[in-house]
Amino acid sequence: MFVTPAYAQAAGNAGAGAAFAQFIPLILIFAIMYFLMIRPQQKRVKQHREMVSALKKGDHVVTQGGIIGKVASVRDEELEVEIATGVKVRVIRSTVSQVLNKTEPVAANA
Repeated sequence: MFVTPAYAQAAGNAGAGAAFAQFIPLILIFAIMYFLMIRPQQKRVKQHREMVSALKKGDHVVTQGGIIGKVASVRDEELEVEIATGVKVRVIRSTVSQVLNKTEPVAANA
């Protein structure tokens, strides 16, 4: 009966190192998921945010709904996109998925 508590104490100390060793695969899986999934998605979101904030009048855009048009006017959170001559549609800025042709700034004549 005196030997049983001694074995229990020795096993408890070794269990702490084994418990940490069990978490190492979980930590590695999280690190791999971060670098393969989370970080690239954050970069795409940042690029989209920059693209949407840089929209200006005259840019040719494609919306998430597939509408292709030319930006007629820019407001705070919405754009007016001309999809045909005289046909304008208001869309939310964040629904623009791609800029086809950016308008070039007019160079100052020297």
